[in-house]
Amino acid sequence: MTLQKNKRYAVVDETHCVACGSCMKVCPKGAITIPCGITAEIDTLKCVGCGLCAKVCPASVIHIEMPKRGEENGNE
Repeated sequence: MTLQKNKRYAVVDETHCVACGSCMKVCPKGAITIPCGITAEIDTLKCVGCGLCAKVCPASVIHIEMPKRGEENGNE
């Protein structure tokens, strides 16, 4: 997964995603796809971390992550 510095992004618990498409419909950046109808996938380069997808997810399997300490400066 490639991330941009200092950027919030959505993460999907793929083992519990029901692939309903609710998140994909509300994403303002088109960052979410459901390939083969199996589970939602998020393009972290497009994702702006707005949280709309997490709010509408009926299975509550999407959450917003923040860069971990050190990652915000490009250090890992």
